[in-house]
Amino acid sequence: MSKAFAGKTALITGSTSGIGLAYAKALAGEGANVVINGFGDKDAIEQERLGLEALSGAKALYSGHDLTKQDQIEAMMAEAATAFGGVDILINNAGMQHVAPVEDFPVDKWNLIIALNLTSAFHTTRLAVPYMKGKKWGRIIQTASAHSLTASPFKSAYVTAKHGLAGFTKTVALEVATFGITANCISPGYVWTPLVENQIPDTMKARGMTREQVMNDVLLAGQPTKQFVTVEQVAAMAMFLCSDAAANITGANMSIDGGWTAQ
Repeated sequence: MSKAFAGKTALITGSTSGIGLAYAKALAGEGANVVINGFGDKDAIEQERLGLEALSGAKALYSGHDLTKQDQIEAMMAEAATAFGGVDILINNAGMQHVAPVEDFPVDKWNLIIALNLTSAFHTTRLAVPYMKGKKWGRIIQTASAHSLTASPFKSAYVTAKHGLAGFTKTVALEVATFGITANCISPGYVWTPLVENQIPDTMKARGMTREQVMNDVLLAGQPTKQFVTVEQVAAMAMFLCSDAAANITGANMSIDGGWTAQ
């Protein structure tokens, strides 16, 4: 039985752990070549890369480029083009968070979050689209957030970047609509990943709460299901959006948030 994405190449930013790695595993499982990107322990990343090749029966490359820098994004996309011709499936997933009141928000953190969470998606997209147009097929997916649709206090940079990502995606979707390319956002609520876990201490400090209070009264307060979203659930949505069944879903923002934004 043939695999759905055999012969196609997927590039996923921020994919050495968490949601990004789940995307990579799901796509590799359907035969795609994958390019993973992110920081982390070199040996652990190599083990994941080898595991992806075992899953796919195809190739997996690791790019350690810093996506806050334009020239390094361009180098990563050039490497993918050299290895595979281009990128058929682009998932912009790289992101970071910082929690602080706006008057105390460090300017360098603002600049870093906007660069990584928003501007990097512009650069990868502009570089991926010409190849997709040539192939008359492509899938562009942004990991947005429930924070692309609503706001929370003390997260000015993150909320701004995610709202921007949603608007950017709509614009791209309209531009590429006649080329067999779709562009969509997936907007999870709180997913149990290192990004979420690592923001707990800052939230404890900002709100004067215990760890348990942050988890129950902040993180899950807005999710009526009172459950964290899983990385596998997010990856399953991406697989659907990449499928032919989703060819007429474009410019959409798909919530997986336990009912958070229904309120």
